[in-house]
Amino acid sequence: MLIYNVTININEAVHDEWLGWMKQKHIPDMLSTGKFLEATMSKVLVDEEMGGITYSVQYKVKDRDTLNAYYSENASTLRNESLKHFGDNFVAFRTELEVLTIESALIPSATEYLFTYGTLQDEAVQNVVFSRTLKGNRDLLTCHKVAKEKVGGLYPTLRQSTKEEDQVRGEVFIVSSAELIQADSYEGDAYCRKKVTLASGIEAWVYIGKSAFEDSNQENV
Repeated sequence: MLIYNVTININEAVHDEWLGWMKQKHIPDMLSTGKFLEATMSKVLVDEEMGGITYSVQYKVKDRDTLNAYYSENASTLRNESLKHFGDNFVAFRTELEVLTIESALIPSATEYLFTYGTLQDEAVQNVVFSRTLKGNRDLLTCHKVAKEKVGGLYPTLRQSTKEEDQVRGEVFIVSSAELIQADSYEGDAYCRKKVTLASGIEAWVYIGKSAFEDSNQENV
């Protein structure tokens, strides 16, 4: 795939008119040639010494033959339309880019903090739950302590405390919303997810055994 990139510096005096014309007329006309797959228009964030405002419009095209067909069949007409409407009020130059690879992010929208103190710190468990290992930072949850009772007699849980010196050491990870739902499934009905503030100031989710969670809510009533 190729990208046909057009960089334009437009005079501020006609900027608003030109921008509307680009969005409503010129770019749709480019796409209607049938040569391009899509168009992306971006404003270049730079203060130009020569003045004006600079934009980049990138048109994706599937191959060289298709781009050559645009040059021979459509380019002259469309460029003349630009000159007819805006004359000397813009400067444009064109480049061709060859797309070598397109990579997608493995972790979409990783914006949720998750504080772990038990099995979710184990890399083998992380691979099962998230299909990857997590990288996090050590942190503390104050006014909480590890409860004597265990969920199902096996798994740790926390109890809220009124003493700030009661602290639980753990690790905080950044996960996506989808991964948080996966963690919910892993913890199951025996745990509830609660938002807490860590010693670092980070607001994070933590899993607490349902019975301990309900007892804590009763104490706060």
